[in-house]
Amino acid sequence: MQVTTSAARVAACVALWALGATACVYQMPIQQGNYPDAAALAQVRPGMTRAQVRYLLGTPQVPGAFDNARWDYDYYLKVGSGSKPRRARATVYFRNDLVERIDSDVKPAPPDSAAPATPGAPTTPEAPAAPAPPSAT
Repeated sequence: MQVTTSAARVAACVALWALGATACVYQMPIQQGNYPDAAALAQVRPGMTRAQVRYLLGTPQVPGAFDNARWDYDYYLKVGSGSKPRRARATVYFRNDLVERIDSDVKPAPPDSAAPATPGAPTTPEAPAAPAPPSAT
C-alpha cells in the first residue's frame, strides 16, 4: 500500500511539473495606440492643416506633449508570450500649423489579387448570362 501511495505522489509531482513547464498560462494581448492605416497616411500631404490630419488619422497618441510641431502615432501589439510584438510608427511634422513632412514605417497593404490587372478594366464581375429557355419538344 505504501508503494502505490508513493508512486501516485511521484506521478502527481511529474504531472504538475510538466504542466508548469509548458507555460499554459493565458496571456492577454497587450495593445497600445491605434494602428496607423497606410491608406489614410497616403492621403496626408504637405500643406494640410492639423484639422485635416486629425480627420484622416485621428488624435495623436501624445499631442504636443514635448514638441507642438510634431504629432506621433505609435502602435504596439503583443499577443502571448512566444510571439514578437508588432510595432508601427508614424510621425507628422508641422511648420506654421501646416504639414511639412511625414515619417512612417507603415508599409502599404499588398495589392488585392482580385483587382483588375489593367487600368480601365471593370472592377465588378460581369452578370452571368440568362439561362436559355427550355425547348418545347
